[in-house]
Amino acid sequence: MTVVRAAITQVAWTGDKESMIDRHEQLARDAAAQGVQIIGFQELFYGPYFGIRTDQKYYAYTEPVDGPTVQRFAALAKELHLVIVLPIYEVANEGEYYNTAVVIDADGTVLGSYRKHHIPNLPQFWEKFYFRPGNLGYPVFPTAVGRVGVYICYDRHFPEGWRELGLNNAQIVFNPSATKPGLSNRLWEIEQPAAAANNQYFIAANNRIGTETEEFGDDAVTFYGSSYFVGPRGVYVGEVASQDREEIVIRDLDLDEITQARNDWQFYRDRRPESYTKTTTP
Repeated sequence: MTVVRAAITQVAWTGDKESMIDRHEQLARDAAAQGVQIIGFQELFYGPYFGIRTDQKYYAYTEPVDGPTVQRFAALAKELHLVIVLPIYEVANEGEYYNTAVVIDADGTVLGSYRKHHIPNLPQFWEKFYFRPGNLGYPVFPTAVGRVGVYICYDRHFPEGWRELGLNNAQIVFNPSATKPGLSNRLWEIEQPAAAANNQYFIAANNRIGTETEEFGDDAVTFYGSSYFVGPRGVYVGEVASQDREEIVIRDLDLDEITQARNDWQFYRDRRPESYTKTTTP
């Protein structure tokens, strides 16, 4: 039996970047003290969810993947022997910005990045103002605790990427999000369990909490937390987190369940990719 102790966080905006970074460092330390081997933070973890408005001042939150925040958490990963999935606002070139998650191994090695592919352009989710669509494919990273992929927030509505991660041999996929009440509530309950069952791997889905009123005034929305882990049969691993409290959600994931689920249901054997002619037609 191969069991991995994994964690995700749900945190409210503190009001400034440095205190958010400090808070998440402490959460990582707290998790490691409880035996956690891998932890994932929420989407754009060190800032507010600025997609609420279109304002160039939020471009100041960008950092390169070898910037100070990644370097700080790489050092922390090495110190704590902890794999970290670290969502940042990436600058790749002047004016070329991505919604990115960096995967850092337990020895502090930066294994690589995933860039969010699907970019919404909806009221209070004006992300096309901030992000270029991802162009790094659907990588799966060989970490100290297993094969890890990432799929960010709005990505989850698109089943093709979930399948790409499965075909790339993911065992755990992290889905960091910033999701508000409304159309998304029911989808939050069903999409990740369905994706986990369809692709037969674990999914770690986390959402921020709180209302960022001081940042956005009357435009602010209330993020509803409800973070969870789900296994390769589409069943929750433990309870779903609260809607309004900061939490570290810690769960033990038995990776042997992936093999058993795939032996019981031969979805990968019975796929018919040659017949899916419209799926990849622009």
